[in-house]
Amino acid sequence: MIKNNREFHYKDAHFHIISEAFNDVTNCIVEERHNLEAFIAEHKEFQTSLEPLSLPISSTQPESVRRMVSASIKTGLGPMAAVAGTMAQLAGEVSRNAGSPETIIENGGDIYLDCREDVVIGLYTGENRHFKNLALKITGDMMPLAVCTSSGRMGHSLSFGDCDILSVFSKDAALADAAATLGCNSVRCNEDIEGVLNTLMAIEGISGVLIIRDDRFGAAGVIPELIKSLDPDIKEKVSHDIQSDFR
Repeated sequence: MIKNNREFHYKDAHFHIISEAFNDVTNCIVEERHNLEAFIAEHKEFQTSLEPLSLPISSTQPESVRRMVSASIKTGLGPMAAVAGTMAQLAGEVSRNAGSPETIIENGGDIYLDCREDVVIGLYTGENRHFKNLALKITGDMMPLAVCTSSGRMGHSLSFGDCDILSVFSKDAALADAAATLGCNSVRCNEDIEGVLNTLMAIEGISGVLIIRDDRFGAAGVIPELIKSLDPDIKEKVSHDIQSDFR
């Protein structure tokens, strides 16, 4: 059984971390955050733009910036749409490289997993009574995997859509994070679900998408097995970041 879940708070970010290399992981988070803040200080539009910038990817940029720019270009959103997923994967890669056999990094609902054992992740759909007690069973052969989720009805993140949750599955957490935001922004009624699934699956690097809105469920591509969640306290375990200008 995977255990030893530890929390780490840094500025506005709230992480849940499962790794034998906890210190390496947290050091990575702090360092990458400093690198990103220094870059933003020189390129203020990077933080505020809602669309891709005319900013070529360069080897001199911080790794977080390069990944966020790439995800921005593929999804048509501003680079900050990929920040949480980016930080989760960078931390997860440090954990793996340090030799940790099990790695789970969760950053405000965006998760990067690299484990030998199967992992079950609960899906919290808020007050939606149609899809209570859902969970994802992620098998070892699917990992490493990013699972990034956005909602137009919960949380503080900017959203122009109206769905309970939209989850994206990919090997690239920056891309999954931005794509989840793109999809969630685009679901405003039940009739939008099929078109959004097709749009997201057309993005190279996306392996699967799941959408829940009211009594409608839509999925495309390869997604983990859906099972019943046995956790009665899932609402209390939903992670979120503290609202701030950075986010």
